[in-house]
Amino acid sequence: MPLDLTFRQQAAMLAANEMTASALVEAALERIARRDGALKSIVHLSETALAEAERLDLMAPEDRPPFAGLVFGVKDIIDVAGQPTRCGSHAHNEMPAEDAAVVATLRRTGMIPVAKLATYEYALTGPAYDQPNPPARNPWNTNHITGGSSSGSAAAVAGGLMRVALGTDTGGSVRAPAAYCGVVGLKPTRGLVPDRGCFPLSRSLDVVGPIGASVDDVAFVLERLIPGFAPVAPRQDIAGLVIGYARDWFADDPHTDAAVLSALDDAAGRLSMLGARINLVDLPDYQPLEDAATVILQAKALAVHKEGLGRNYEAYGVDARRNLLTGALLTDEHVAAAQSVAAGFRLRVDEALQTCAALLTPTTLGPAPAFTDFRDGPVWTPMRTMPFNMSGHPAISLPCGLGDTGLPLGAQLVGGFGQERMLIRIAGALELVSLPLICPVPAENNDLSHREPAEI
Repeated sequence: MPLDLTFRQQAAMLAANEMTASALVEAALERIARRDGALKSIVHLSETALAEAERLDLMAPEDRPPFAGLVFGVKDIIDVAGQPTRCGSHAHNEMPAEDAAVVATLRRTGMIPVAKLATYEYALTGPAYDQPNPPARNPWNTNHITGGSSSGSAAAVAGGLMRVALGTDTGGSVRAPAAYCGVVGLKPTRGLVPDRGCFPLSRSLDVVGPIGASVDDVAFVLERLIPGFAPVAPRQDIAGLVIGYARDWFADDPHTDAAVLSALDDAAGRLSMLGARINLVDLPDYQPLEDAATVILQAKALAVHKEGLGRNYEAYGVDARRNLLTGALLTDEHVAAAQSVAAGFRLRVDEALQTCAALLTPTTLGPAPAFTDFRDGPVWTPMRTMPFNMSGHPAISLPCGLGDTGLPLGAQLVGGFGQERMLIRIAGALELVSLPLICPVPAENNDLSHREPAEI
C-alpha cells in the first residue's frame, strides 16, 4: 500500500494526483488502530491530522505544499502545537502553542505530525513502569525493548505505522533504537538542526535527528530540515572512497556478541566489493570516553532539572530521580576533566577522517535485550554511540543483519562535520547490497488506551 512506499515515492504520487493527503492520513490512522495496541509506541494521537489533510486537499494545486499528506511522528519531548508534551513523565504536562522548529519546518512542506511517540522519562533512563505510559515494545519481538530514549519513534517506524519519526540523540537515543528495531537513524552534526522547542537533556550533547524505514527516507527529511542540503542521488558509486574500520574498538570487548562481529566484518566486505578501500583505524579505549560523556550528561541534566526536582520531586519516576541525583556528586573539576577528554577524542576522530570518508563501527554490541533483563531496574547496555555525541560528529545507524535470536543488528557510519551527504551516500550504497530486513507484522490489537502497565 502507499504507506509502505518511500517518502520520495509517496511525494511523486501526490504530485501526479494519484493519491490524496486524506488517503495517506486515513491509511496511517487505520494501521495505527490495528497495530499499535501491541507496540505501545503512541502516547497521543493527533485529533486534527485528518482535518489538516482534508484542508490541504481542498487547496488549489498551485497553492498546495509539495508534500501535503506525508505523515510523521514526533518523540514526546519535541513540541507539536495543540498536542501535549509530557516527556514521558508525571512531572511534565504542557500544551504548547507553537511547533518545535523541526516540526514547523516539516509542516510548512505539507507534512502532518500524526502522533506523539513514547520516550523514556525526560529521555533519561528506562524502561520503567511508573511513567504515564508503559514502554514501547520492539516490533520484531514485543518481549524485547526498542532501546532508548527515542523508543516510540523506532517502534512506530519498524512497525510500519509511518515511514519517518523525529527523535533526539544525547548518547545514542536515535541510533541505538534504530539498530535494535532494524531501521535507519541519523544523528546530524551537532548544531546543524535547530533544537528550539525540544526539552533538553544535556544541551552540549543533544541533537535532533530522524529515524526512517530506509536511508532514502532519512535523506528526504534531512533535505527539508537542513537549509541548502542538496539531495543525494540514489545508487551513487562509492568506488575509491576510503572507509576506516574501527574493528579493534569492539572486537575484543567481552560484551560484543559474536553475531555483531560477523555482521560488521560482512558490512566491511560488502563496502569493499562496491569498490571502497577498507583501512583499519585505531580509536581510543572506549570506556573512558563513555565515562567522560556520562559526566557531561549527568552534570548538565541536573542543571536542567534542579528546579523541577525541588518543586515536584515525587512526580518524577524512581529511576529518573536516581539518575538525575548522581549529577549532584560531580564537581566542576569532574566536568572540566570530561570536557578535556571530549576535546582529545574530537581531535582523534578528525585525524582519522583526514584520510577516510567515514568510520565504520557497530551501533550496539548486541541485539535488543529482553524486558525481563530490567526487572530490577536499569541495566547498562553496551553501545558505541555516546562518544560521537561528545565529539559532535554526525553518525548514521543502518541495519546489518540479524543476530542468533532473530533480532536486528546495526552498523554505524561516522563522518566529518557537515558530511551528512557523504554518510547517506555510503549508507545508501551499503543498504542496496544488504539483505533487506522484513519485520514481522505486529500482532493486531485495537487497545489504544495505553494505561495499564504491561507485564514483564
